[in-house]
Amino acid sequence: MDGDRKLAKFRRLWWDEGNFHPDADWEEAKLPYVLAEGVTLEEYEVRTEKFNICGLWEWSDGKVIIYELPSDIHEICKAEISARLNSQFDSVRRSDAMIIGTASTRFRTNGESRRSGKEADLSFRPKKRAVTPPYGSDGDDKPWPNLVVEVAYSESEDHVLDKVKNYWLSPGRAHDAIAVKAYPVPEGTVPSRMKAWHFCVSDRRTRGIFPARTEFEFGGNIEEGDCVINIQLDCLYNDARSRIRIPRHILPDPIVLDFYFVNQSILANLDYLDVSDSSDG
Repeated sequence: MDGDRKLAKFRRLWWDEGNFHPDADWEEAKLPYVLAEGVTLEEYEVRTEKFNICGLWEWSDGKVIIYELPSDIHEICKAEISARLNSQFDSVRRSDAMIIGTASTRFRTNGESRRSGKEADLSFRPKKRAVTPPYGSDGDDKPWPNLVVEVAYSESEDHVLDKVKNYWLSPGRAHDAIAVKAYPVPEGTVPSRMKAWHFCVSDRRTRGIFPARTEFEFGGNIEEGDCVINIQLDCLYNDARSRIRIPRHILPDPIVLDFYFVNQSILANLDYLDVSDSSDG
């Protein structure tokens, strides 16, 4: 019992001080893990911003819950996807048709006892009209993103898929979502198995039936073009302000996310890919 109390004390430091303490033995923690209780949504939002917590904590009914732990694989995957998408959006960056990488997106409801606060790993949208309060992503009138990306490593496959289909893609929220799941391996090694899904609200049949538009598994040696997700401009610009025309003559349609490059980035960052100049001998 003393050992359990000691672990709880060190783990609580992540909430109290933003300290991901080495003595917390997080690699042995069973997820989901309740980090703090009796917390208001407003306090949760202040702490996540102060400690730069992105997509690792969630808030529900006064509880701060951990579904994902910090990891190199999570950060490498997220960074490469962001770079790949933003490079394709760059040509419209200084125009009315710019694609905005949005920050924390939350949903609050009035008149309901159950509220939740989540933050996507990545999210994107065009300029959009304000929505009717309180149905905005900030619980007021802020528009929701059109594309959300969630990356899971320690987070379970079931939870990340439930979050994508039943939270981000609930009616009136995002239009498309990408989920990526890397299955854990010993520290410093490359995942041998990863999966990716692309969901679009246009494909929803019923509340309980929401097939993936694209789904594939990859790992190891994949080739360019083997594992690709295509994001249509009509989806990316859905519900954009009326004066904005979809820049079909400027942006590729579809926007292509090739997971060959995600895999290469993981290999390179974990030193499993020789990126040295061959002339160095």
